[in-house]
Amino acid sequence: MADKTTLKVGWKEYAALPELGIECIHVKIDTGARTSAIHAVKHQLFKKGQEQWVKVYLAPYQNDDTLVVCELPVKDQRVVTSSNGQQSERIVIETSLVLGGLKRQIELTLSSRDTMRFRMLLGRQAMQGLVVVPSKAHLTNKKIPRKRK
Repeated sequence: MADKTTLKVGWKEYAALPELGIECIHVKIDTGARTSAIHAVKHQLFKKGQEQWVKVYLAPYQNDDTLVVCELPVKDQRVVTSSNGQQSERIVIETSLVLGGLKRQIELTLSSRDTMRFRMLLGRQAMQGLVVVPSKAHLTNKKIPRKRK
């Protein structure tokens, strides 16, 4: 049973990824996914000293061709199995997530989600301490206004 300080989330929410410059992204809460994923149009790996980095072109807004370009250290590269059983190797980055009053570091895999309804999935690893109410949506907040450039 959840206490009064536990954050309740619906099956879809609005969140921010401030370290990536994303003020508002529509997120599907996916208890079937282990790792969170974000839509990356393309990425380029490069070295900074001895570290592996990635330049990533994110398209966080559905039906909008706005790109957010970031350079981040690569946390990992791992094989991820999708819901249809297909395996692919993905780049893993770490960034901060703001969801309701919660702020935490999460892992995100870079994935092509162009045909998907949501540009980001929040997987189980990022849901520690959350209670998912699958019959509800947008329990943490209404849409966060996005500043157009």
